[in-house]
Amino acid sequence: MRIQTRETLVLTADKPANGVQEIVTELGPALNYTGFTGTATAGQRVTVNVTANMLALGTGGSDFVVHIHELRPIETPISRDDGHIMKLRYTPLQHAVLTLEEVPENAWVWEKRLGGFPVVCAELHSQIAPAAAALAMSGYRTAYVMTDGAALPLSFSNLATKLTSTGLIASTITVGQAFGGTHEAVTLHSALLACKHLLRCDAAIVCQGPGNAGSGTRYGFSGIAQAEFLNTTHVLGGTPIAVARMSGADPRTRHLGLSHHTSTVLALALCRAIVALPSSIKPPAIDPKHRVKEYNGAEEVIDYLTAKGILTESMGRSYSDDPIFHLAAACSGLAAAEVISAERQNSSGS
Repeated sequence: MRIQTRETLVLTADKPANGVQEIVTELGPALNYTGFTGTATAGQRVTVNVTANMLALGTGGSDFVVHIHELRPIETPISRDDGHIMKLRYTPLQHAVLTLEEVPENAWVWEKRLGGFPVVCAELHSQIAPAAAALAMSGYRTAYVMTDGAALPLSFSNLATKLTSTGLIASTITVGQAFGGTHEAVTLHSALLACKHLLRCDAAIVCQGPGNAGSGTRYGFSGIAQAEFLNTTHVLGGTPIAVARMSGADPRTRHLGLSHHTSTVLALALCRAIVALPSSIKPPAIDPKHRVKEYNGAEEVIDYLTAKGILTESMGRSYSDDPIFHLAAACSGLAAAEVISAERQNSSGS
């Protein structure tokens, strides 16, 4: 294990927002999670974790405040009534949260099924915005379930904050070791059931937070959990929809066209999923056990997203740099909207 820390002086400190404070130290910008360390002010000395920047990482390449010197410890009264499930377990930053599973009034939910409920299963965090926009355009209520494959605090995601503030995401649930959502859950299974039966959403989007870990090997990427998302949705009786990771601009040949990540995920999925693709492209080879569907209108979804002031990027590439990446994600939301519409038509006709 390699951890690099440095003591430095705070030069400027912004007002905290959503539990995150942006500061500038003598070493450069840093993020401070005030729930763990307190609020920093200019002139204070802090210890920061500089490991990511020393490795010149991309996403997640930030300095993080570990300790504010001469600041009184945070002493928040705690009760088991506030929840006893620990997140960041067995680390110095473990903390108790109240999960949906612990609330007695929710007991009726856990034996339920999803009943065709569409679940958009994504690999990269940036894919959630086009998917959410496609559902919002149709007037559907969507929840975002953030898993713990990448960033653990939801507040690290500026994208999630924008999507909720603009109403494209109605609610958020953080599962596993991820934390900070509108609601907390122990497992993805519980979170999906809660999306349908407690939050009364029309669809859910499941994805890790920012900071996908990849090694260039077949199985060594955190987004491989997308296969688990698909399988969990199927087991609970939902409709699994796989977001295809595609690119026409990635300098790595293994990600050009249909990414090898998506090919691996679709091969590992034990269920039949909908794979939604733009009709404007030649369909890539997809594992035949899945159902490939083509959609028009993905460009309008991107226009809608832009009108909301949300400009998404993936690996530093915007929509204009790599349209197919964003269009494929939008198609997954269009597929979910189609599932919802068909279900409502069937219900009204029966």
